[in-house]
Amino acid sequence: MYRAVRIFLVGLVQGVGFRPTINRVAKITGVKGYVRNLGGSEVEIFIEGSQESIDRFFRELSRQLPPYSLIDEITIISDEPRGLQSFEIMKSSRELVNRSMIPPDIAICDECLKEVLNPSDRRYRYPFNSCAWCGPRYSMIYSLPYDRENTSMRKYKLCRKCLDEYNDVYNVRRHHAQGISCPEDGPRLALYTSDGKLVDSSDPLKDAAKLIDEGYIVAVKGIGGFHIAALATDDDVVLMLRKRKNRPTKPFAIMCLNLDIASRLVYFVPPSSIDLLTSPQRPIVLLPKRHDSPVSRYVSPNMDVEGVFLPYTALHYLLLMETRDKFLIMTSANIHGEPMCIDDECVFTKLRGVVDYVLTHDREIVNRVDDSVVRYTDGIQVILRRGRGYAPKWIRLPIDLKRDVVAFGAELQTAGAIGFNDKVVLMPYIGDLDNVDTLRDFEKTLWFFINNYSIDLSKTLLVIDKHPLYASREIAYEIRKKYGSNIFEVQHHYAHILSTLADRGIDLDENIVGIAIDGVGYGDDGNIWGGEVILIQGRNGYRRCGHLEYIPITSDRDSIYPARISSAILISMLGSEAYNIIKKFGLIERLPYGEKEVQAIHNKIIMGDYIRCSSIGRYLDAVSALLGFITYRSYEGEPAIVMEAMSKNWNRIRDLEPIEIRLEDGVAIAKTLNYFIDILGYLDRADLMAKQELAFRIQLELGKVLARIAINELKGRRNMKQIIAVGGGASVNTYIVRGIREVGAEEDIEVILPRRIPPNDGGIAVGQVYATIAVDI
Repeated sequence: MYRAVRIFLVGLVQGVGFRPTINRVAKITGVKGYVRNLGGSEVEIFIEGSQESIDRFFRELSRQLPPYSLIDEITIISDEPRGLQSFEIMKSSRELVNRSMIPPDIAICDECLKEVLNPSDRRYRYPFNSCAWCGPRYSMIYSLPYDRENTSMRKYKLCRKCLDEYNDVYNVRRHHAQGISCPEDGPRLALYTSDGKLVDSSDPLKDAAKLIDEGYIVAVKGIGGFHIAALATDDDVVLMLRKRKNRPTKPFAIMCLNLDIASRLVYFVPPSSIDLLTSPQRPIVLLPKRHDSPVSRYVSPNMDVEGVFLPYTALHYLLLMETRDKFLIMTSANIHGEPMCIDDECVFTKLRGVVDYVLTHDREIVNRVDDSVVRYTDGIQVILRRGRGYAPKWIRLPIDLKRDVVAFGAELQTAGAIGFNDKVVLMPYIGDLDNVDTLRDFEKTLWFFINNYSIDLSKTLLVIDKHPLYASREIAYEIRKKYGSNIFEVQHHYAHILSTLADRGIDLDENIVGIAIDGVGYGDDGNIWGGEVILIQGRNGYRRCGHLEYIPITSDRDSIYPARISSAILISMLGSEAYNIIKKFGLIERLPYGEKEVQAIHNKIIMGDYIRCSSIGRYLDAVSALLGFITYRSYEGEPAIVMEAMSKNWNRIRDLEPIEIRLEDGVAIAKTLNYFIDILGYLDRADLMAKQELAFRIQLELGKVLARIAINELKGRRNMKQIIAVGGGASVNTYIVRGIREVGAEEDIEVILPRRIPPNDGGIAVGQVYATIAVDI
């Protein structure tokens, strides 16, 4: 029986060697027809032949799928035979049948790296080697479908040898691979001084490595942007880089040549971290520092972990090979608060005073994409920043959306999202939108996805955070003005919990309790929230059922000088008696204006001129300052991050009472102000070890008190999922999460965190999309 079928494949099927695999399988099995890319990043296959050959085609295809492909959906439609005499890879079409995944950037594969390191191979020491299985994808795409002419590789015409590989159907890695090149026809390296003067060099890569070894700081163009490369073992170099970047203490990441080199710097705990480091995503992974690490203490001051990652391009590998240490600082090439540079002009203008030299190449970076960052929270793998390797793979929802959605995220460490059908495409990490250049990059990225996923904005729901001052809202209102789109506001912490539920594929068919913990978010009562227990009422919205007690925030300076928050809490609780305590525990010395600043805070408290805030982040800031761990916050979350790093369970403090819970107007309040005063009783006799244990127990107890409030919501109620969903930036804190999990375990309640998206504001847009299933607009 001679028959024909059309097949539509959705998932990660473009940019991973799918069409050449289909072509090869068709030749082997004898079916006739074609395969082509379509405009929604999906693949169409038409085959005809005997029933036996078609069955064999499907069996063989399942055995030979490209290593990084992912078939998420398959549609098979019976068709009429066309009498075709061959099978071919047809020219791609911009027609959109089904929307599919835009391929993320993939680290260099082992086979390509072997070629680069083989002196007899024609690609020996070629910095841009790639194949159908690896290399840049999203970062070099102008538009879909994924074909060479739609990428920044289109200006490089294949030489005869590359063309022979491209046309060889049995060349598994290079047949019809769109991004391939070689030293004869591919991108070129060049070395410049920071003011744009070309350095006469026969080997720019070797010369750049030599300069780095001599203590110079070099910008290096990679896949999704420039890095700044510098010695990680030289204190003077590291301190100079900090001074030039205006980055006093925020940790730098270190790229290591291989696992053996990385093992000199960190412990691979847990063992799964090895698989993570060597995965195609190649994220930066935060791992425990070795006590005998050769890394300068200024690379990650006050931290007990080091951010390490392995080379994900041949360029990076070759550069590290030539250096003395075989590992380097590799940090984003940007000035403070601005996005990473992606072109030479940016480096020569904005980084002229930061770097000494620039190692660049002539392949355009179309889409900026930062390195992804992953950590372990109480043994659970958590993504902190979702960029290269992970984005823009989509998240599948357990229910179809009512319409297409564009979500605008939050303000800090944010990313937007597109929602359609049962999918959410979370855009790569963008950054903090309080900077004009970052906001422009956010808008550019937003339009890339709107255009490539054919989003009809006149029929699309725009979702924004409730905070009236978020810059991303302005873009949404401009779109509404032009296209008549509807806008829907979503409360910040509700969205955090929904992000976790969406990531874990949990339907909103029952009530669910969640804990949202972060720095700040605009609350429904006009106050600042951030330590919340929220009841998700199925698809009928939410109810705030508990929170940390409000603390006074008297100025924007409070987030910079956390001793201000400590002082404000003490003054609000003890009045004028607080002065002696503020002096006794050194808080005055931690304020730029000393006693005058304390007096100004006192006046504001007396007059009621302050904002009420339930944020766990701001509370941790206050505790960190009180314990003397931090004086000045130079990056987001630093006091809490340092406090977590300093925490140790020495088992010396046994009598610290739990945080009290009181019901006020039907809402459970964790009495953290009284608890703050209780801490003072331990500071008189506190050496460093005691302070480290206090820090441990305070974070643990904060998790426990929130969990107790959540458990009280679950007990005895019908139609409740027996889980606690946790989200928000502070939910990456090991000791807070451990406290929540310990209480949950006592009641046999599972505690869940997101696995594929960040729990911080970088993943909040997923929750914003999910929130739309509860509204009819």
